[in-house]
Amino acid sequence: MFAGTHTAIVTPFLNGQLDEDALKKLIDFQFDHGVSGVVPCGTTGESPTLDYDEHERVVKLTVEFARGRGVVMAGTGSNSTREAIELTQEAEAAGANASLQVAPYYNKPTPEGLYQHFKAIADNTKLPIMLYSIPGRCGIEIGLDVVVRLAESCPNIRAIKEAGGNPERVSQMKQVLPADFEILSGDDGLTLPFMSVGGVGVVSVASNLIPQQISDLVKLALKGDFAGALAIHQQYYPLFAAFLKLATNPIPIKTAMALAGHCTNELRLPLVPMEEAKTEELRATLTKLGLV
Repeated sequence: MFAGTHTAIVTPFLNGQLDEDALKKLIDFQFDHGVSGVVPCGTTGESPTLDYDEHERVVKLTVEFARGRGVVMAGTGSNSTREAIELTQEAEAAGANASLQVAPYYNKPTPEGLYQHFKAIADNTKLPIMLYSIPGRCGIEIGLDVVVRLAESCPNIRAIKEAGGNPERVSQMKQVLPADFEILSGDDGLTLPFMSVGGVGVVSVASNLIPQQISDLVKLALKGDFAGALAIHQQYYPLFAAFLKLATNPIPIKTAMALAGHCTNELRLPLVPMEEAKTEELRATLTKLGLV
């Protein structure tokens, strides 16, 4: 279900409010350039600073603007199980096709707590679920044993977005998970390494700006054309690296989208714009790649 490129879409703001016109243009841009799906209200969409009504509105609009052209995988995770269930049920009612469930952050549950958290969410929705392991932000990893238990006991937990930066985890998971359990990269620079050992795609930040190029890379890798995929990876690796090193996501991608004229560079505190020197460094990378 999740093989391909799924864009973790930025949430465009204008004067402190959701910029609905810009969101529509961004989603059209994605589906006009080959992505398999979009992920509203993820990390890149600044979900921690969206209030409940805004979160619901972004998901609803994304479903409306997508018009059935691909998967809408709503970010509906929380460190409160009850809130995650509510957000997921709202997304299901809005017509989302799937849910992305991040590991509970800050409260650092035990492995049993992680299992019970995700199982409770899965038991309260019919949506297919993709787990999201990103220990650098959450303080915990969704352990392999927990993923195996969830895959065995929850038929609608179908995939994992792996953002721990370790391609070996893909090989480890492929050894013990069902063959149809899908593994996607959560880092653009690791998409190709992940796919070379069994991953089936990416939940991408860079595809906000270069959807066709990321989609082409993934499609080539899925067909076994790793030489063709490598050529795209090599060409755009400087961009992947810039997004990682210049500032916390989504600051660099939102800056790049603004430089390319897709939306404003407006962020919500505690995120702030990049310093001028870093912005110019990013502009130079974009210019060299012909993106501005």
